[in-house]
Amino acid sequence: MSFVAGHLGLFFLIINTILSFIIVFRERKDTVNTWAWLLVLTFIPVLGFVLYVFFGKGISKERIFDLKMQTKIGMNVEVQQQQRALVRGLFPKPTTNQVDPRQLIYMLTMFESSLYTTNNEVTLYTDGREKFDALLEDIQRAKYNIHMEYYIYRADDLGLEVREALVEAVSRGVKVRLLLDAWGSTQVNRRFLAPLIEAGGEVDFFFPLFLPYLNPRMNYRNHRKIVVIDGEIGYTGGFNVGDEYLGLVDKFGYWRDNHLRIHGQAVYTLQNRFLMDWNSQQKHELVYQPDYFPEIESEGKLALQIVSSGPDSEHEQIKLTYLKMINLAKKEILIQTPYYIPDAPIHEALKLALLSGVKVRMQIPNKPDHILVYWATYSFAAELLEYGAIIETYENGFIHAKTMVIDGGIASVGSANIDVRSFKLDFEVNTIVYDAEFAEELREEFHKDSLKSELLTQEKYEQRGMLIKFKEGIARLISPLL
Repeated sequence: MSFVAGHLGLFFLIINTILSFIIVFRERKDTVNTWAWLLVLTFIPVLGFVLYVFFGKGISKERIFDLKMQTKIGMNVEVQQQQRALVRGLFPKPTTNQVDPRQLIYMLTMFESSLYTTNNEVTLYTDGREKFDALLEDIQRAKYNIHMEYYIYRADDLGLEVREALVEAVSRGVKVRLLLDAWGSTQVNRRFLAPLIEAGGEVDFFFPLFLPYLNPRMNYRNHRKIVVIDGEIGYTGGFNVGDEYLGLVDKFGYWRDNHLRIHGQAVYTLQNRFLMDWNSQQKHELVYQPDYFPEIESEGKLALQIVSSGPDSEHEQIKLTYLKMINLAKKEILIQTPYYIPDAPIHEALKLALLSGVKVRMQIPNKPDHILVYWATYSFAAELLEYGAIIETYENGFIHAKTMVIDGGIASVGSANIDVRSFKLDFEVNTIVYDAEFAEELREEFHKDSLKSELLTQEKYEQRGMLIKFKEGIARLISPLL
């Protein structure tokens, strides 16, 4: 028996060693992530191997998006014209007096190929019921097509309400396509969605699970929230489809989030993003059609860009956007995030801003929805206290908003948290708005939330017990994997 056990031990040691070399080779550009996985393999060798297969294995953009095909469905001509104008120094002019956005616009246009548009009407929703009431009204008015993409879709009252609205739209002749993340939307299945499918709607799941809760790609999630109606109206932000987002789940209480309704040419970018995501899961791909990108008559004057990123990206576009915004700030940075688990560049950039006299205020939840994630957030945020940051814990429920406002002139609202997962592992989308009035609206909402928050002081933080310190230590140790 000891002979067999010895050979088994040697076998697992060899496998573990081989896998360690593979990880070092694959993750050589990310030292922190490499060490985190090596620690997992060292301390839990057999289970660590299984965890790496399901949570650590990378994915290739070539296997997800047919990039050559995607050039046929979007706004590539317009983007290329803007890129040429930038090179010639003809585009764009600053759109806000509070902060000069030209470097950020240049970066997103040249390297993210993000269409820069200036004729947008944007409505901010901070309450889930108000957001979904508006969305349901727009669904009822839809004439041609509805494209909807969510990370979480629950089989609850709100899920039924949205489903029935989509079924009714299909009965009017509207083409409905619904794309859900397979991991985030495990509550819904073909049976729940059967009325929509039978009516003629199309439904697909992003990275579908071949067994419940089991998929080698389960660590890579489509965290985007996108709705495009008739190619003219777009919704994007932080709200998913579920009763908790209406504040109806006792565990969370009131759900505080940010979501945008956009009417203007920026919707083209959301449409293009949806079509690319849809095509990545389809055998029969959608190609450019005029009714996907109609002429939009908008009286709006807001300038904005929409930036997306994911594990298929060569660059961490949203992280770079956050980083550039932090570096542009001269006076004030306001941040709302449910998860603050930054990598070193973001964390150091905020420290540098504080040391340079920039005021940094951050709001985080007062309660966890993921235990280890919460304690990592608490620890990293508290570290900024030493540099003069103002950290507040939201006490009126759960704050899920992903917001950054700099110098009252540039604002980001989207699906991406300020954490390693959003930067590297999840498919995300954020909207960057270059407008002082919109930034001021977000600032006002931020200060309203401050009235419902408690100040986290250095003295209060130092009073935490040994158990909390232990949780924080574990959470920070594995933070690159959270």
